[in-house]
Amino acid sequence: MEIIKLRDEYIKLGQALKAAGLADSGVDAKHAIADGLVKVNGQAEYQRGKKLRDGDVVEYQGETIRIEA
Repeated sequence: MEIIKLRDEYIKLGQALKAAGLADSGVDAKHAIADGLVKVNGQAEYQRGKKLRDGDVVEYQGETIRIEA
């Protein structure tokens, strides 16, 4: 499980995928999200700009990212 520490109040979903190394670029993140391949807290998420906050969990390609303050 990858842990991303927040520097601000939130991080956007596309940025989190890039920060965790699960997407090589914003375009890759955009396509994965648009295709419904990314889950946030167990639900498919289609908004690249979804704000992730402390405690949120992202799943993509068998990998898990936890957002922490």
